[in-house]
Amino acid sequence: MEVGDNVTDLEFEEDLQRQPYNLKYWCHYLEFKHAAPPKVRNLLHERALRCLPGSYKLWFQYLQERMAQVQHRCIDDPAWEAVNNTFERALVFMNKMPRIWVEFCQFLLKQYKITQSRQALDRALKSLPITQHDRIWKIYLRFINQDFIPTETAVRCWKRYLQLEPFQVEDFVDYLKQKQKWVEVINCLVRVLNDPDFVSVKGRTKHELWVELCTLLSKQDQDLMLDNNLRTETIIRSGISKFPAEVGQLWCALADFNIRLGRFEVARDVYEEGITSVTTVKDFTQIYDAYAQFEESLLTAKVHALTEEEKTNPEAALSPTEEEDCDPVFRALIEVCEVVLTREEDIDMRASRIDRMFERRQELLNAVLLRQNPHNVHEWMNRVKLFSGSPEKVIATYTEAIATVDPAKAVGKPSQLWIDFARFYESLAVKQTKEGNLREPATDPLKLARLLFEKAVAVNFRGVDELASVWCEYAELEIRLKNYQAAHRVLKRATAVNFTGPPDWKHDPNEPVQSRLWKSVKLWTFYADLDESVGTPKSTSAIYEKIIDLKVATPNIILNYAKFLQEHKFWEESFRAYEKGIALFHWPQVYDLWMAYLTSFLQRYKGTKLERARDLFEQAVKEVPEDHAKKLYLMYAHMEETHGLTKAAMAIYDRAVKAVKAGQKVVIYRHWIKQASEYFGVTSTRTIYEQAIESLPDKYVPEMCIKYAEVELALGEVDRARALYVHCSQFVNPANPVAAPEFWKTWYSFEVTYGNEETFREMLRVRRSVQATFNTSGFVSGGIMGKKAEDAGKADLGGPSGTSQEGAEPAAKGDEEEEDKKRKRVGQDPDLPEVKFSKPMSLEELAKQSSSGTPSKGSDTALMEASDPNAIDIDIDVDDVAEKALPQALFGGLAQHVKADGEAEA
Repeated sequence: MEVGDNVTDLEFEEDLQRQPYNLKYWCHYLEFKHAAPPKVRNLLHERALRCLPGSYKLWFQYLQERMAQVQHRCIDDPAWEAVNNTFERALVFMNKMPRIWVEFCQFLLKQYKITQSRQALDRALKSLPITQHDRIWKIYLRFINQDFIPTETAVRCWKRYLQLEPFQVEDFVDYLKQKQKWVEVINCLVRVLNDPDFVSVKGRTKHELWVELCTLLSKQDQDLMLDNNLRTETIIRSGISKFPAEVGQLWCALADFNIRLGRFEVARDVYEEGITSVTTVKDFTQIYDAYAQFEESLLTAKVHALTEEEKTNPEAALSPTEEEDCDPVFRALIEVCEVVLTREEDIDMRASRIDRMFERRQELLNAVLLRQNPHNVHEWMNRVKLFSGSPEKVIATYTEAIATVDPAKAVGKPSQLWIDFARFYESLAVKQTKEGNLREPATDPLKLARLLFEKAVAVNFRGVDELASVWCEYAELEIRLKNYQAAHRVLKRATAVNFTGPPDWKHDPNEPVQSRLWKSVKLWTFYADLDESVGTPKSTSAIYEKIIDLKVATPNIILNYAKFLQEHKFWEESFRAYEKGIALFHWPQVYDLWMAYLTSFLQRYKGTKLERARDLFEQAVKEVPEDHAKKLYLMYAHMEETHGLTKAAMAIYDRAVKAVKAGQKVVIYRHWIKQASEYFGVTSTRTIYEQAIESLPDKYVPEMCIKYAEVELALGEVDRARALYVHCSQFVNPANPVAAPEFWKTWYSFEVTYGNEETFREMLRVRRSVQATFNTSGFVSGGIMGKKAEDAGKADLGGPSGTSQEGAEPAAKGDEEEEDKKRKRVGQDPDLPEVKFSKPMSLEELAKQSSSGTPSKGSDTALMEASDPNAIDIDIDVDDVAEKALPQALFGGLAQHVKADGEAEA
């Protein structure tokens, strides 16, 4: 269909004749001709663009259609070139439109026209503002990264791009590595590492870039690097100096560089330098493993070459090493020394070198840990253990350790280094004595050990305890050598006080530790113990008094002082020592002192100084806390019972139950009741029992009530015993009688033995009432939920005849309603278990039972059987209970009347 073939076309043509520059008319015309052949639409677009050459909309639509028309044609078809020309004509007017440039460049890339594509991309960058260059560079990078693009062209384009985006240099490096342009890669990495403002867009650290650079340098030819002004070893060592913490790979790269050049001895020196300079175990392990692999590979190569040669020459192992087999440095060393090595000796030397390297592993690893922290005392002690077979190395290690470790920065106790060093010299002296070797005065190990201690006590340690440990070890050295007086002099020097007046316990961090040594309890205790062995009682007492005056004493020191005085029969002095100690301390530290003081006083004077003893006890219990009051009060009461007044002991028991804590009151009451019963009779315990029942916690009340009831029963007071059982019942849950498991059995036996039907019924009534009281707290939550769960369980089960759940549910509901009605009629709580009472006995049955002497099962036993199913089974058979016939006098003339009526009926 041609243009203007129909009436509609004529209408559009007439409109365009009148207004040829109206874009809307051209757009409507093109839209109307959407189904026309490409030739017709192209003609319309050309006519429209001739009138409106500056319309972006028309150009873009035209170019899209032209590209779609050649999409399925071969790229050497002339139509592709015609489209290119159309783009060129469009860019004359649309040279500031980035989308047109993007479409044109992508269209050229499809045609694989390298030069034309590059030129179009360059023109686009020149025409567009820099803010829109990123859209062109995306296409440009995709273009130059293609395999068929010349490398030089791509490199130049990449360098232009890096001027715009300098932080994309890592992509450039990846491209260069892909093209194996190693020199360019190294130069780029060098520039990146020299740039302090560089930030990796891929999140790589400077250390990773250094490792990559050094790895690449180690694999390149040295001459090539020198031609490009790159000194491999200098660059790698520069990286090592910048990253002292993670340099394992850098050291390995430097060693690999020398290995590639055949300089094996230099590589070995690099490995040794790396192992002795790294500060982390990770770097050490990396270098050590690479070093071991290097040595093993050299040895394996030597052995393999010798084995192959011995197949043709059996005496090859005895032949001298060839010059080409040796490193130039090693060869020069051999020539200077004028030594000739055979090939077998060379292999043995290399094997020994590997063995020595394996033996040094622990030593080298320990050196790494010490480089991490040279003030680590534990690592220095571990290093000493590594050299345990070499006294010279042990002494050298100890000397280096005490010279290196700063007490203020030390990890561990530096005093232990001095002590162990001195002990080592002592062990050397003992060894020489056993071997019979004469010790020279200048090198006498004992003299050196004493000299070490003299230097150690002048060191400003962090704490008093460390310095005290050195002094104590110094004294123990003299004691082991049996120089007891020398040890005494050492401790006397250590405990010398350089001030007058009261002691100052304020801590001053700037004060040297030597001026605070008098505060060491360990040192004073050792001094006192040693003086007890080698001194006199007077000198020992002076030391203890000095300890007390300085307020260094502990309760244990006071106890030792008092015991020492008592062993020498200085009783009053020991009592004064106790009093001084009591004045120094407070509760609860003073508890042991009071116990020892009171025990010693009673042991010494017994009842001869009763008033003084009472004064001591009163002082002891004056401020005693309730946790420690029990023993003191019991000891006080026992003293009064043994040597004083019994009534006073009872008064002390009364005070004790008010002073001790709640859990210990029951113990005091037991003692009190026992002693009161023994001294004043059983009846005197009633007031004690009543006081105990009122004051003790609920869980201890049942025990007291039961014992009180036993006492009343022994006195024949049955009613009082029953009242006690009734009172006690409120504390014992029948369903869970934890407080008194035997209470309900005891009360049951009591009623069977001493009660009647009325009292037995009263017991059961009380039992139900108590159980209902205990169940009240859990009734709302536990009872309702338990009932619902029980109903649900019943609903899940079928009837005995296999009826369905729906049929069984109404029946069960009806039974429950009927049961509730019955309970309501008798006035019973429907939520409590039902109790069925048997029919009460008549007087005649009671009289017959009394005359026969056999209790009826329909009375008391029936009542127990009628108890609720939730009650605890007390497992007592009524038939097993001791039975007693009721006395005939209890019924008076009623029994004779019943008997006469029975005979008349017969």
